[in-house]
Amino acid sequence: MNNTPAPDDLLDVVIVGAGAAGVGVSVALAHAGIENFVALERHSVGASFAQWPAETRFITPSFPTNSVGMLDLNSVVIGTSAAWSLEVEHPTGRQYAAFLKAIADHFELPIQEGVDVLRIDRSGEEFVVETTAGPVRARHVIWAAGDFQYPRLNSFEGSELCLHTALLPSYAELDGDDFIVVGGYESGVDVASHLAERGKRVRLFDLGSPWASESSDPSVALSTFSLERTRRPSYTERVELFPDTAVTAVATANAGFEVATADGQRFRTPVQPLLAGGFAGSHPLVMDLFESREDGFPLLNEHDGSTIVPGVYLCGAAVRHESHIFCFIYKYRQRFAVVAKAIATSLGLPAEELEMYRMWGMYLDDLSCCGQECVC
Repeated sequence: MNNTPAPDDLLDVVIVGAGAAGVGVSVALAHAGIENFVALERHSVGASFAQWPAETRFITPSFPTNSVGMLDLNSVVIGTSAAWSLEVEHPTGRQYAAFLKAIADHFELPIQEGVDVLRIDRSGEEFVVETTAGPVRARHVIWAAGDFQYPRLNSFEGSELCLHTALLPSYAELDGDDFIVVGGYESGVDVASHLAERGKRVRLFDLGSPWASESSDPSVALSTFSLERTRRPSYTERVELFPDTAVTAVATANAGFEVATADGQRFRTPVQPLLAGGFAGSHPLVMDLFESREDGFPLLNEHDGSTIVPGVYLCGAAVRHESHIFCFIYKYRQRFAVVAKAIATSLGLPAEELEMYRMWGMYLDDLSCCGQECVC
């Protein structure tokens, strides 16, 4: 790792990001016979996971590969398992970052850490990726920068007065006994359950009621891991739910804070409200390279490439195809081989080893088999 390409080198691929998506697609490229590539990471391998609150754990359970080929849900590389390596079922963010680092070291991936990508320009048949370490030239670019270093901070008037849950190093550091949490999906339930276990009162507001959703897709409804926590005595006794209650504003009031909702109610709290409103994602940084879907996510072709700039691909939680949402690792890892095969084909490589990825349900030529119908 950390071998900087020379400015005159023309790489086959530049990957932006070395989290779960960047590491996973790097190994897929290597399996496709592509060696002339680099992954650029502005912090360190798995940095987004390492920055999770200390108490937060994966909602998808890890378990070792079994004899019929089923893979650990949190694996990004065939033959690896977070459960086997870490000996835990629900890893913390720091544990998973260490797991990704171990994969990167084992496969000797060409990752350059501490390099921030500033701009991506197309020059003729190649790309110039401007970075804090200088320009990098490549035939293809894979945007795998992830979502979770970009918390959504401007959801409503006064949202800057709130503390986003992604910016908390630990829930144990929160002072106070009476909390308001805005957002009732996974992050909101996570912080509410931890506070309730510490004997705190929590009022939890959400636009809908994900804890009551009848969908089987965890991209829409709460995971089983989270639902189980909502049934604990500490949660049922100390967490008050406000479903279908949109927060419209937060303001300071009498040495505390006032939270206003769309139905005209006002709620007071002596401590800073906690915002669990999700993440803006990194894809807005490169939307000049993609057409936009109606929901604001990049429009992709069948190979997860841009429809307007040939040679640019997307990997990670922002991948969408029609109604298919690939926001979990076990979902978006299905697309690594799709991207690797497309790039290998453009370079004239056979990519025969990618056939092994079919055990992940990666039907490389049939998108209809790679969506939530197959994995949920």
